[in-house]
Amino acid sequence: MLGFGETEFEAIALSLKVALTASLLSLVPAIAVSYWLARSQSALSGIVSAVVHLPLVVPPVVTGYALLIVFSPNGWVGSFLENTIGLEIAFRWTGAALAAAIMAFPLLVRPLRLAFEAVDPGLEQAAGSLGANRWRVFATISLPLAMPGLIAGLVLAFAKALGEFGATITFVSNIPGETQTLALAIYSFLQSPTGDEAALRLVLLSIALSVCAVLLSEWLSMRIARRSRAA
Repeated sequence: MLGFGETEFEAIALSLKVALTASLLSLVPAIAVSYWLARSQSALSGIVSAVVHLPLVVPPVVTGYALLIVFSPNGWVGSFLENTIGLEIAFRWTGAALAAAIMAFPLLVRPLRLAFEAVDPGLEQAAGSLGANRWRVFATISLPLAMPGLIAGLVLAFAKALGEFGATITFVSNIPGETQTLALAIYSFLQSPTGDEAALRLVLLSIALSVCAVLLSEWLSMRIARRSRAA
């Protein structure tokens, strides 16, 4: 009951690789979008916010199908990447990471945007008046003060990417050793008459990883916030 088989280990390892890659792929775009949404007075900000949060409200299969159209070998982006740099996205673990990144992106943007909104613009203006350019102000004032939101969002995004199912199976299928992540392995074991024990092991592991991710997010956020107040 407690031992994991080879297929289960492959799914666990692949899930961790996909989740880590997805989190890193989302990081820089999420910081840029979050900061712009927090500081923008443009009428477009509402539209951008709606687009960012769209993966949370549309069925995941819709996201996966859209990715399949764009990044399949016959899609305009997929064919371009394959013909120019030899990068295959559809039905590869890289595609699973892309799908997970898109699904996790709103969970990273939301807390980070709130953290940027909580940063006093007066501090940024004061740093600018002392001669710091916009990039230095951002790197030394805005981003460090928003770090609790960044950490919280990053851990939640990792947890979401770890458990992504609908968009992944639609976009990259369920190929053992290539695209079969933890969630897809659970689904496969549940289709087998003898797969109940393996599915239960992976379910318990998924719950444990998710709980640890949330607790780690809370602990890091409180620790960084406490350190910021002390400074």
